[in-house]
Amino acid sequence: MLAARFYGAKDIRLEEVDVPKIKESDDVLVEVAYCGICGTDLHEYLMGPIVTPVNPHGLTGATLPQTLGHEFSATVVEIGPDVRDVAPGDRVAIMPAIVCGRCYHCRRGNGHLCTSFACTGLSAETGGLANFATVKEYQVAKLPDEVSNLAGALIEPACVAAYGVDRAGVIGGDIVLVTGAGPIGVLTAMYASALGAATVVIAEPNPNRSRLVEAMDIGPVVDPTTAGFAEYIADLTEGVGVDLAVECSGTTPGLATAIDATRARGQVVQTGLHTAPATVDMMLLANRDISLHGSWCWYMTDWPRIIRLVASGKYPVAKAVTSTIDLPNVVEQGFDVLVDPSGDQLKVLVSSS
Repeated sequence: MLAARFYGAKDIRLEEVDVPKIKESDDVLVEVAYCGICGTDLHEYLMGPIVTPVNPHGLTGATLPQTLGHEFSATVVEIGPDVRDVAPGDRVAIMPAIVCGRCYHCRRGNGHLCTSFACTGLSAETGGLANFATVKEYQVAKLPDEVSNLAGALIEPACVAAYGVDRAGVIGGDIVLVTGAGPIGVLTAMYASALGAATVVIAEPNPNRSRLVEAMDIGPVVDPTTAGFAEYIADLTEGVGVDLAVECSGTTPGLATAIDATRARGQVVQTGLHTAPATVDMMLLANRDISLHGSWCWYMTDWPRIIRLVASGKYPVAKAVTSTIDLPNVVEQGFDVLVDPSGDQLKVLVSSS
């Protein structure tokens, strides 16, 4: 089969490798339908290895080269003898976390904080940027007819976005600010709207991204670098500030914008991952009595809930997809386009067929 294998910075190779096999009784072999290229994948491509293991991973034993891809939908091909939840032919979305089940966090239902955390497509034997992958039974969630394979590949980033919002919670009628109109920012805005936010403002300085997001009709898209941004927020909120800001750009300016725009006793959630320390105006945070939340990954058990929300039509995640490409073109039409600051793509899905 064909697989996109990461060796190091700017070194992803399309290689022919063996189709993975069922090795343990709870293994599931799947044929990949679509796989998204995540911001984490882009960080690896530009600056890695970061989370991809140079030495054998303590839980999975995986090491470079690594087949990338952790946001994917697939069809079940074969199952181990103890698998009960899915059968060959089922369409599924993959929850990529691989956890020990024994550490402090796992035993308290917070597997996303597992001290031995691994991830299919980053620190495991297989990944979604390939024709086939093997995962554990607990990593698959069936897709109903109402959710396409394309939308199924968005369940993982949709869960990232949902967890960020849920860290603070949206009350019906809230005014929400999302800083950064990347894929997670767009999905965050959609989720906040689905939960009943009265208005979701998206702050994005990149005009190409702004145009893409405006066409999705989620909420107003405003350039936070303009002099009129603060006035716009003041007019919208009668001078009080937004109830909740979700920072999705992973930048110090994005975080400053989020905190500046939030009302007293409001909440800020940091969902975008920073690759360097950020500067925070702690006096402003204290003076306004603002709560600042971190957000890491998702609840591993969220897949069925988010799938139901997508199936209902209230969380239209497929809108975030701006192009689909074939696996052989994943570097030139996927990674290279997405790391270009002037690029015109938001969410690129890779078809393995």
